[in-house]
Amino acid sequence: MGVDGRLRAVVGLAQAMAAASDARECVRAAARGARLAMDGSFAAVSAWERDRGRLRVLVNEGDRRADEREFPSDESYPVHDFPEITEFLHERWAGGGGPHAWVETAYGQQRGRRGAGLRRRGRGSCVVAPIVLDGRAWGELYVARNVAEVEFGAEDAEFATVLAAVIAAGLVQTERLEEARRLAFTDPLTGLANRRAVDMRLDAALTSHRSRNVVVSLVVCDLNGLKAVNDSLGHAMGDRLLERFGSVLSLCGAKLPGALAARLGGDEFCLVSEGPTADEVVVVAEELCTRAADLELGEGVACGVASTGDPIGPVKSSRRLFRLADAAQYRAKAVRSARPVVAGRDNAVVRLADAPPSTSAERRRFRGRDGG
Repeated sequence: MGVDGRLRAVVGLAQAMAAASDARECVRAAARGARLAMDGSFAAVSAWERDRGRLRVLVNEGDRRADEREFPSDESYPVHDFPEITEFLHERWAGGGGPHAWVETAYGQQRGRRGAGLRRRGRGSCVVAPIVLDGRAWGELYVARNVAEVEFGAEDAEFATVLAAVIAAGLVQTERLEEARRLAFTDPLTGLANRRAVDMRLDAALTSHRSRNVVVSLVVCDLNGLKAVNDSLGHAMGDRLLERFGSVLSLCGAKLPGALAARLGGDEFCLVSEGPTADEVVVVAEELCTRAADLELGEGVACGVASTGDPIGPVKSSRRLFRLADAAQYRAKAVRSARPVVAGRDNAVVRLADAPPSTSAERRRFRGRDGG
């Protein structure tokens, strides 16, 4: 590939990464673009997980062998097997050298630590380029050619260095977009999901309920005593209570596979469950009440449960499920129940949820999404 061809390949790589819909598609575009630009048969992008001391393969692209998956669940290698990824960074970059790719071969003069892997997979040579974000090693780009193909050389290493820099720029942009998406669906204080995320999850779950009769459950919690903590100990301690309960909610919610733990706002929290039975959700809600009562701050939690697995009538929208769970939670607070109140198992809850607002002075303002 000539100079013009390589320039077009660089532009194409950058454009493909910019067009990617998420981080997964971004790294696939990076690997594919680099493989095509380098005339390689195979490419991989790996991330350096410092806490695990491992290089984790994010994507394998191109001519994959039987043991190589496109998006491996946990293909990783200890960095002490490839010390250049750390030693090169700390020793040479600290001296002002800067990142630079290198070539390794299976049988020739530039055999290195990756030689055995190349031979095992029938590849003849590879070029490895560190990917650097914000001055720190993020991972590496690996491009290989099969045994019958021309081995990579010094010029290829220089070009791979350029490609790695382009990939790094694309990853920075993607990470910023992913962070923006995450923040849009995350409560900043507790790190739980926010109301927007709950609405989306409930809508999707109820679609599954209508089409496949999947059980959908909603647990709504009102944290008792937050105002007293704020007034007597200050808002910093109130925030601490919210954070601690958020951790308890996350811990309990983890017992329901795929459940979403969220803070709706103020002292209100919820769990959205799709799949587990109503009884399984109630057991988790009971544990949640017990753990909340044991917190060093606050006065426990008022907890209401509404599940399509209980006799609550048809649920055509998330607003209906919220009304039922809200009514159950309101009743739990009114009777100072130490256990969750469950719609469909307490007839007063369904009546409260279905009553027009004007018929009850005690009726709370239910959350107002359109639908019935």
